[in-house]
Amino acid sequence: MRNSISKRNNVTIRGNGEKVLLFAHGFGCDQNSWQFVKDTFKDDYKLVLFDYVGAGKSDLKAYNSSRYGSLNGYATDVLEICEELNLENVVFIGHSVSSMIGMLAAIDEPSFFEKLVFVGPSPRYLNDQGYHGGFERADLEALFDFMDSNYLGWSSQLAPAIMGNPERPELGEFLTSSFCSTTPEIAREFARVTFFSDNRTDLPKLKVPSLTLQCTDDIIAPMSIGNYIKAHTPFNELYLMEASGHCPHISEPQETIKAIKQFLN
Repeated sequence: MRNSISKRNNVTIRGNGEKVLLFAHGFGCDQNSWQFVKDTFKDDYKLVLFDYVGAGKSDLKAYNSSRYGSLNGYATDVLEICEELNLENVVFIGHSVSSMIGMLAAIDEPSFFEKLVFVGPSPRYLNDQGYHGGFERADLEALFDFMDSNYLGWSSQLAPAIMGNPERPELGEFLTSSFCSTTPEIAREFARVTFFSDNRTDLPKLKVPSLTLQCTDDIIAPMSIGNYIKAHTPFNELYLMEASGHCPHISEPQETIKAIKQFLN
């Protein structure tokens, strides 16, 4: 009988190693987004994957707008998974918003974590004085209006733009399919929590070593973000990828694997 937290987050465990890699997907995705990367590590690591509540095969009945009204609610889920599975010395690998979720978890309970890998992270998506996040508030509000009125149309337009690599349309189709399988009501709330979050003041609190994978031509996390995170986060390394777009673990898995392995070793 699967326990409640593992069932809630559809936790799956693979691999033969003792050290743990904990993979956390980004907005609009589920654990299947790691399918092009994870198997490379299965002989040397225990792989733990999960779905955030509202994504994939998670327990939709567990969703609570109050709990998940900030990224801290999702960070609590990560910590509960670690606690329930008795994980230690975890390498947390988070894509996009999961980078900040993992950071919040590691600030709260650093004893669980050995290293963090941020794939396309951003501590704040909105532009601010002296800070380029990539979005103006009016642009995001228009995006959310479109999302509220036509979620499937929003997904089919935004997912390929997020993926980038327009010469490989199958990548955009892969992400669109993932977006369209996410529960729209929860996705709308998660999108607002994600894009209006501001974790810049949390960066200096992180004491666990981390790696930032920064892509080129990323409409979600512009090039300046990687440098910002490195400048404000203790023990952070910055890896500038040749991969373009926001999802290098899907578009360029081999380069992503290489960067992660270098950091792990």
